[in-house]
Order: sequence, then structure tokens, then C-alpha cells
Amino acid sequence: MTDATDRQSTDFKASRTSLATALMRAIHTRRDPHPLIEDPWGDRMVPESFRLAYREAALASLDPEGRERALAGEHAGDPRNSLADLALRASPAYAGVITRTRYTEDALRVAVAGGVRQYVIIGAGFDSFALRRPAFARDLEIFEVDHPATQALKRRRLGECAVAPSAGLHFVAADLATEELDTALASNGFHSGTLSFFSWLGVTMYLTREANLATLRAIARSATAGSQLVFTYFDQRVYGLAGGRFGELASRVAALGEPFRSGFDPNTIAADLHGCGLTLEEDLDDREALERFDRADSNDLRPTHFSRVARARIAA
Repeated sequence: MTDATDRQSTDFKASRTSLATALMRAIHTRRDPHPLIEDPWGDRMVPESFRLAYREAALASLDPEGRERALAGEHAGDPRNSLADLALRASPAYAGVITRTRYTEDALRVAVAGGVRQYVIIGAGFDSFALRRPAFARDLEIFEVDHPATQALKRRRLGECAVAPSAGLHFVAADLATEELDTALASNGFHSGTLSFFSWLGVTMYLTREANLATLRAIARSATAGSQLVFTYFDQRVYGLAGGRFGELASRVAALGEPFRSGFDPNTIAADLHGCGLTLEEDLDDREALERFDRADSNDLRPTHFSRVARARIAA
């Protein structure tokens, strides 16, 4: 195995979910009839070798008859039959990835109109907001916080795509298992007295309850009262249930070495947040999110009934 292949394997291990979700956003933008978001950057940033690896894994999961049908569809030449696209779109996580992005950026737009000037993306992965910066966010300072390995891969891919980071973008390489969020931000130009907005998407389910509460407390310490947070979580009550869409997704991510670890109970999430210095303002399951953004079901997005998105405010 070459050094380059060794490095790529390590990158993928550290970043598989972030690479997959970036591709999901691009697939939705490219192929769904009425996209809720416009984010084509996954097609550009995600290495082709990862897409091919995902395709091979999808093929390996099929029985011989299914494999033959899938290959015949690809050979027909219709790009909509790309096996990697079809497999990613069939993931139980797909709808939630789309709606959480739309929800977060709608909330951010309102927050910026209300005076927010800093946007912190925790566990940024291959988030592309800074690359497709909409007009309302032109003057935002954006802080992408992620594990050093994942962030190094993203920065290398941006360089390989000849994309220069935009003005006002700050890369914060930090392992939040060993470093406090507020400390990492303070050493990278973040101003704690400035009204800020935090997003924390697709992360909490991979952490223990203790680690999640510690991060929530760090967010509350990091910025002034009135700053906001949007985050996703899984309904704790589905843990331990066998089968169903949750079981399918849990098995899939566990096989990638990224098992689900914890969730929150929607009945007590307000109290959990209050104990960390935050006030819950809204909490939606993915069915309610689809009702808001895709009421006509024009994109055939399917809710999981266990994924939720919440918005909170740092208390005075």
C-alpha cells in the first residue's frame, strides 16, 4: 500500500460521515425535483475515491440479482442510476441531512437580521456554507470547528480544487474530547461579547451524554446572552429498539466504526438545556420539519421519526 493510499484510508476513517452527508446535500441539489437547499459542493470536494468506495460497499450489500439490476441501471448511462447516489439517497439519514441544513440556515438568516455577527459550526466536516455564502451572510465571521484530521482533509481538498478560503473564515482545529470549545474559539479570534449563532448538526448521537452536556455548557460559556444554537439529536427512547430504520442506520454507522452512543428525551430536553445555561425555543422531529419545508412531499423525503432538530438561546 502506498503512502498516499495509507493517508487516504486514515482520512476516510476520520471523515466518513461528513463525506457522506456532503454528498447527500449535493445529490439532493442535483437530482431531487424541488430542492430545499442549494449545495452542490459535495460533488466537488468529496474525493472520487470515496464515492467509488461507497459504490463498492453498496454493491457488496446486494444479493446477486440486486447486484445485476444495479449494474444494468448504471450501464444504461443515466446519471440518476449512479449506485452511489441511489445508496446515499436511500439512507435513513438522507431527509434529516436536508431538513436540518434548511432549518439551520433559515434560523441563521433571521438571527443575522437580529444582530448576530459570528457563526460557529461545530463538527463542521465538509460544510460548504462559507463557500456558497449567501448575501445575508456577507459580513459574518465564520468559525469551522472540527477534529484536526477531518479539517486537514477538507483543507487539502479545497487546495486540490483550487478553492481559496473566503475572507472571514476561521478554521479551528480542535479535538473537543480533550479541549474546551470556548478555549479553542478564544484562541482563534472569536469575540465572546459579540452576538453569535452556533450550529451542531449530526454530532450529538456519536457522543456520550456527559460529553454532550459538557459541550452545551461550553457553548453557553462561549458567547453573550441572546446568542443562539441549533443542534440535532436522536430521541433517546429509540435506543435499545431492534430493527426498523433506526436499527438499520445504527448498524450501518457502527460498521463504519462510528457507533451511536446517546440521545436526549424530548420530554426533558428543555430541563437538560436549562441546566447548561440555555433556553429551548423550538424542538421538531423530522416529520414536523418535512411538514414545514416540503409539505407537498414533492421530493419523496421520508422521515425517521427519531431524529430531531432543536433551537435554543443562551440565557441571561
